[in-house]
Amino acid sequence: MANQISLTSGMRSNLLSLQSTSTQISQTQNRLSTGKKVNSPLDNPTNYFAAQSHMQRADDLGARKDGMAEAVQMAKAADAGIKAITSLIESAKGVAQAALATTSTTDRGTYAATFNTLRTQIDNIAKDSGYRGTNLLGGDTQTVEFAPTTGNSTLDIKGFNASTATTGLNISSATWTATNSTIEDSSKELEGAMNKLRSESSKLSSNLSVVTTRQDFTNSMINELKTGADNLTLADMNEEGANMLMLQTQQNLGVTSLSMASQAAQAVMRLF
Repeated sequence: MANQISLTSGMRSNLLSLQSTSTQISQTQNRLSTGKKVNSPLDNPTNYFAAQSHMQRADDLGARKDGMAEAVQMAKAADAGIKAITSLIESAKGVAQAALATTSTTDRGTYAATFNTLRTQIDNIAKDSGYRGTNLLGGDTQTVEFAPTTGNSTLDIKGFNASTATTGLNISSATWTATNSTIEDSSKELEGAMNKLRSESSKLSSNLSVVTTRQDFTNSMINELKTGADNLTLADMNEEGANMLMLQTQQNLGVTSLSMASQAAQAVMRLF
């Protein structure tokens, strides 16, 4: 075509070399700015999609971590309630012992009133030990999910009734009389309630240990997945910096070489 510019073989060769160098410089600049040698599937489809898979799984595990953290707080709230109830039961046992030490019906009536006040407070603590609508001391159950896929790896933290009701700790209201049998019955109920608290507290501690262990494991897995993704995609900044210096040198030499190649064409002008 009339408007095409014809280049000499040497100029065209140098021009192609300059274009290639310019493309490599652009690619290296992108790596230096992002810190990654694989920024899209075009760079390396195998590494790109493998890294994407690792990061997606890490994000899914991160979401499960929030659920684990909430479960830990629920268990801690229940544990705080158990400790408070245990302290009240110890106080109630002391009141019962004091009632046994006297034969005065009036004094025993006073001790019984104190006992019933403590009993009411046990019910209040059991009722107030919930966390975000879940009360393990009210018999609720919390399911903790550990794996990204729902239902694949879970733990059910089962609560229990920590009230003084017969379905709970079974601590009856005190109506102590001059005979010791009613007071002794209350003491036996308190001992049974204490044993139940110890048993349930042991189960809760075991579940809490499982959840905290899975938390640590999940943190480690997330770190390993992100490290694996980085190994597949991150650039060596020292190497890329050295590449940039070399490419810039090649570009300068290419421009000089192109200029020298054009001198042959310029020599024709000297004939006129």
